[in-house]
Amino acid sequence: MQELLGRLAALDPSASLGLRVIACFDELVVGNVNTRGLLSAAASLTGCVAGFRQDHPPRTLRIDPGGEPVPGGGRGVSLSADGLTVWLERTGEPHANDAIVLERLALAVRIRHSRARQGLDNRRDLPTLLDGAAPVDDRRAAAGRLRLAASGTYRVVAAPLFATWGRHPTGPEDVVGTPFGPLHALVVPGGTRLDACPAGIGPAAGVDELHRSFRTAVVALRLCAPPDTPSVDADSYGALIGLLTDLPADAVLPDVDLLDAITAQPWGPATLDALVRAGSVRQAARLGGVHHSTMTTRVEAVAAALGFDPLDGIGRSRLGIAYLVWRLRHSTVLDLPTPGG
Repeated sequence: MQELLGRLAALDPSASLGLRVIACFDELVVGNVNTRGLLSAAASLTGCVAGFRQDHPPRTLRIDPGGEPVPGGGRGVSLSADGLTVWLERTGEPHANDAIVLERLALAVRIRHSRARQGLDNRRDLPTLLDGAAPVDDRRAAAGRLRLAASGTYRVVAAPLFATWGRHPTGPEDVVGTPFGPLHALVVPGGTRLDACPAGIGPAAGVDELHRSFRTAVVALRLCAPPDTPSVDADSYGALIGLLTDLPADAVLPDVDLLDAITAQPWGPATLDALVRAGSVRQAARLGGVHHSTMTTRVEAVAAALGFDPLDGIGRSRLGIAYLVWRLRHSTVLDLPTPGG
C-alpha cells in the first residue's frame, strides 16, 4: 500500500490522498480506536471540526483538527445509521475528499459501537467466519460470538470502502482482506433488501457456508457497473456465478481472449451484453437500441471473430460464460473514484 501511495503521489496527489484516507481508517478499525480517536483522525484529515452524536444514551462529541474537544453543538454534512450520526463542519465548499472521509468515519464509528453494544472485542470474528480455510469449529464459534443463529440463513454483502449506502442494514460487519484489496463485509438476514452502490450480494446460506457466500458476493461486486448496475445479486446469475467463483484467476480461456478484438470496437461491449441477454437477434437489436439489420451485421462480425455462432446451441453458452469472465477481468468497480466524482 505504501509503495502504491508513493507512486500515485507523483501522478495524482488527490487520488493519493483518497487512498491514504482509506488506509488510515483501515488501521483505526483494526486497532479498535475509540470514538474520540476516530473523530480526531477525520478532523485532522479534513482540517475542520468532526462531530458525533448517538441517540441512546444521548451523547454528542465534537473534535477540532488539533484533537481537542469543542464544546456546544454543531452541524454540517452528515451521515446517520442505527442511531449514530457523524458530520463534518466545513465552512464553504466541500473539499475533494470530504465525502470519502465522512463515509469511512461513519463505517468506523458503526463498527466501534457495534462492538461496544456486544460488550466484547470481535475484531477478528467476522474475518474468521468468512475464511473458508479456517476450521469449521472456529467459524461456528465466531458465528456464535457474532450472535448469528446456528439454524439461521444469512447473506454476505461485499462493498468497497468508498461505497455509498442509502439504507445501511444492521448486522456484523468489518473490513476484510481479499485478493482485490480490503473490502467492507456485512452479514445480513436472508431476506434483507439492500440499497448500496456498488455492492455484491452473496447467496443465502447457513453459518457453515457463509465463507462461500462472501466469495460469491465479491464476484457479484466485480460484476457491478455503476450507475447502470449499482449492485448485483448473485441469485440473478444462478449456478453461473458459482462457476465464476471457483474459476482460477490464471485459467486459460481462449474464448475470453477472443473477445478482446470485439470489445475494442465502439459497439462491442454493448452488443455482447445485448446478445447474452436476448433470445433472438431482433430482441438484441431492441436491447442494444439499433436497427435489426445493424445487429445482424454485428452478430456476423462476432461470429467471425469467435469462430462459432454465438446464438446457436452451445455457442450461446460459450459466449455467455466468456463475456462474464471478460467483465470480471476488466472490472473497474474497485477503482478509487476520482476526487469530487
